Amino acid sequence: MTDVTKVSDPVLEPPGNKSRRPYVDLLIISFLILFFELASIRFFGSTVVFLTFFTNIVLIACFLGMSIGCLAAGKKRNYINWVLPLSFGSVLLAVGVFQGYLHWGKLVIDVGNQASPQLIYFGTEYRGKDPGTFVVPIQVVAGAFFLLISIIFIGLGQVMGRAFDAIPNRIGAYTVNVLGSLIGIVGFFAASWFKTSPHVWFLVCALGAIYFVANWNKWQILSLVGLLFVVGVASYTEGSNRGQLFWSPYYKIRYVAKTGEIETNNISHQQMLDVKRAGPAYMLPHLLNRDAGNRPFGDMLIIGAGSGNDVAAALANGAGSIDAVEIDPVINQRGKLDHPNKPFDDPRVKIWYDDGRSFLHKDHGPYDIAVYALVDSLVLHSGFSSLRLENFLFTEQAFRDVKSRLKPGGVFAMYNFYRQGWVVQRLAKLSKDVFGTEPLIISLPYQSEITAQANQANTNTFLLVGLPDASGKNPTVEAIRMKFEMSGPFWLNQDPSLNIGSNSFAVESPAAPGFQKILPAKVEYKDISPLPTDDWPFLYLKDKEIPIRPNGMGIGMIAGLSIVLLLIFAPVRTIRPNGQMFFLGAGFMLLETKGVVHMALLFGSTWIVNSVVFFAILVMILLANLFVSLFQPKKLTLFYALLLLALLINTLVPMDKFLALSDTLRVVVSCSVIFIPVFFAGVIFAASFRDSKHPDTDIGSNIAGIILGGLSENLSMILGFNHLLGVAIAYYLLSYVVRRKVISTPGIA
Repeated sequence: MTDVTKVSDPVLEPPGNKSRRPYVDLLIISFLILFFELASIRFFGSTVVFLTFFTNIVLIACFLGMSIGCLAAGKKRNYINWVLPLSFGSVLLAVGVFQGYLHWGKLVIDVGNQASPQLIYFGTEYRGKDPGTFVVPIQVVAGAFFLLISIIFIGLGQVMGRAFDAIPNRIGAYTVNVLGSLIGIVGFFAASWFKTSPHVWFLVCALGAIYFVANWNKWQILSLVGLLFVVGVASYTEGSNRGQLFWSPYYKIRYVAKTGEIETNNISHQQMLDVKRAGPAYMLPHLLNRDAGNRPFGDMLIIGAGSGNDVAAALANGAGSIDAVEIDPVINQRGKLDHPNKPFDDPRVKIWYDDGRSFLHKDHGPYDIAVYALVDSLVLHSGFSSLRLENFLFTEQAFRDVKSRLKPGGVFAMYNFYRQGWVVQRLAKLSKDVFGTEPLIISLPYQSEITAQANQANTNTFLLVGLPDASGKNPTVEAIRMKFEMSGPFWLNQDPSLNIGSNSFAVESPAAPGFQKILPAKVEYKDISPLPTDDWPFLYLKDKEIPIRPNGMGIGMIAGLSIVLLLIFAPVRTIRPNGQMFFLGAGFMLLETKGVVHMALLFGSTWIVNSVVFFAILVMILLANLFVSLFQPKKLTLFYALLLLALLINTLVPMDKFLALSDTLRVVVSCSVIFIPVFFAGVIFAASFRDSKHPDTDIGSNIAGIILGGLSENLSMILGFNHLLGVAIAYYLLSYVVRRKVISTPGIA
């Protein structure tokens, strides 16, 4: 019983008395917090079923724990001793939830009613509900991990708050804090670059936590051993029982060599197929083109080349040259090594590891055909927004980018299991508006009409649209359309080798089994709104609203649990939070979100771009600290005015306007509009924090505001990302108003 008491209710002296090196403590804890935060987002997002779509919940949980920990810095109870036991418990729960879902077919995770959703989540609709199933809302799963992760970070936040209290030089302390965070970003960048696994991540985190644990006992030791053991065993069993396990910078990837199947974050993603014997759908655009009397496509662009099926099909049908673009190097490497057709060894193929939209911005092409090949990411772009990796591929401006890369008479093809009819309608209307020609729409299996309400989960839909010639029509697509009108259905043989060398158009159905009927489907264009743009890039969101399920309920869950944790752990009755710092945090979170999204659009939704943006933001904060240290600004009204002016300009200038700039000018202007507001916000924070009498409370208030900003990011679904900065402006105005009301220190205004 004694040992249990030590873990559940440890009373120790503050950690500053252990080393008497508060600057070192602050540097280490700042590194540990940032590294642990990124590791938690990656691990829980890839291990807990469907939590991959809600990694911003993990991020907010980290911030909540840090905030409460800073507010509780004055408590004698040392919460850092809870970090290892709770980390062990949360990892054990994550693995248990995954194994339970994997082996118990009656368990259903309900993610916003995917049978008729307002917001589509690919890969969440595999198990139907019936009276024998046990349905668990995603909010319950997410809520459990939100609690655990928040409590873990309370201990880390408490150490950080105490370190701030121990350093009289507030600017110096804040600078050390930022430097530690920079080291954390660089450290996790290196971990991602070398494709390390959670063994490495949690070992680093455990070693960091060990530094601050003053009294070791058997529970601490068992927790450390258990944490590393569970991570190791889980990785080994997943790899040995269900295929090889790899960690890319984006996904946990499980590969089954025998079948060629690839899973990402526990969701089936793709399968390598011999296109000469299977996978006739990959052949379809080429066969339709051939049997309509057109020449084979010459120069080709494939975005989402994956493990190589689309490339192999193009090569088998006489493609001249192929630019194969894939964002995930690990998935592509599996294709290079193991695809039965070895498409990436062909000299006609050039591989590019890049984000598709970023590739379209560069000087490539022109092409006879550009293809979006089963583009669906199954992962968020970052924990800072609701944006997915592929969102910027499906906007009006993206389609115009594709159009600009085509030769006269060129064709744009896209195909996927789009889940809902209204997504197909939206893509068809977008194609027609941008290209100025009628798209050809085909579904497998055959449908004569695709309505907005039609469930398309098991339907592979093809859209073909092209640049018009002098007649106002695309000759390639029109030749296929005319062939349908003249000859009737196209019959696609399930054995692709039988399609090669034979015309598959026929008036009557073939007598032999194994043929699929192919005819164009009718799609209505009325009542289709809104269409995705770079400002509102939400293809899978039906309307401009925050869906009640799961987003609205998730916001309520986070708010409720946050209040409960604050009442339990933070001394809310004895401290007075700093309102100015709170709203500064809320505004800054939205500023970061806009910066990440803006840079993703201009330079690619890659993990490298994300890392560079976060690194640059922290560097701007360091410059702001240096400015405050050198010039000692007293009156902050000017900096508030400059910040609001910069944000207003950022709001009024659409993001796609930056795409029209030259490469060099785009970098200069984009960095200016993103990082100059960060600098002004940093000056305001540093100057306000400089004279803080309660740095732990002020930092805690600031981090609590970040939680509000994170929840406010959901407003982008209504407002778009440009106007989301209007909310940031409101928060910064509130911080200024609150500051003016409570200010009491002489000489500051």
